Amino acid sequence: MEASHRIVGRWELWDSKKMGRGRVRAGEAAPGMRLRPRIPLLASFALFGLVIARPGVTIPATAQTRPEGSTTATQGPSGLFIENEPQLPDGYPRRHYEYQFRARGNVATLHWRVEKGALPPGMKLEDDGLLRGEPQHPGEFQFTVSVMEGSRKESAVERGFVLRVIAALAINWKALAHVNGNRIEGSVAVTNTSPDDMDLTFIVMAVAGNGRATAIGYQHFLLRRGTTEMELPFGETLPRGGYVVHVDAVGEVEAKNLIYRERMQTPGALQVNVGP
Repeated sequence: MEASHRIVGRWELWDSKKMGRGRVRAGEAAPGMRLRPRIPLLASFALFGLVIARPGVTIPATAQTRPEGSTTATQGPSGLFIENEPQLPDGYPRRHYEYQFRARGNVATLHWRVEKGALPPGMKLEDDGLLRGEPQHPGEFQFTVSVMEGSRKESAVERGFVLRVIAALAINWKALAHVNGNRIEGSVAVTNTSPDDMDLTFIVMAVAGNGRATAIGYQHFLLRRGTTEMELPFGETLPRGGYVVHVDAVGEVEAKNLIYRERMQTPGALQVNVGP
């Protein structure tokens, strides 16, 4: 063959006319032939998603990986199996919540109960598997639920669940209420994590030692869902005296007849020493 290329390394030589191949080392190739790197057999199979195992090693046809931290379900001797996913739908404080647990099995009567952990205060699990109530405060609650066929305790199976109760309306100090000359001022961050827009009324009162209350902040507007840390400033000039600052936020979703309310106050009285 008349040489046309210099070859270095381990290659496969393909003849485009004869459709044949051969192996060459540092050598030469003829016109009409092309070269490509030689791919080991195992790598070739890997490219097509195949796996070669050593003799005596069994590789399953399919494999499922389970996310870290997931909760597994057990299956009873009769095939009873809890179908619900470990992460339950989120709930909101003082908002009605209902969720139905389900099990697969060939029995008409199933009995459900909480085996470990605790439900959010204000909620209960009915014998028929209905979780319902109004959670009282936010938090993440982990608990284990069991189900059994009739009175056969040996048939019982269980599974762990997580229920998050999210503060639909949350308020926090952005700038803690403080005295500035003859004024008390500050700001509050408000958050709406509920799935609804809410009609928000925001009131800040400075309450004197004699019980007299003076409004030092007020806003009324539509707080859009997904709003986080919106700053609401407040402030007003006040006579001399000590004042405890009270913040009150009320969110209403009229279409669903829902009302959310959050309150907070300064830990002690703020003293205004300037003024009449």
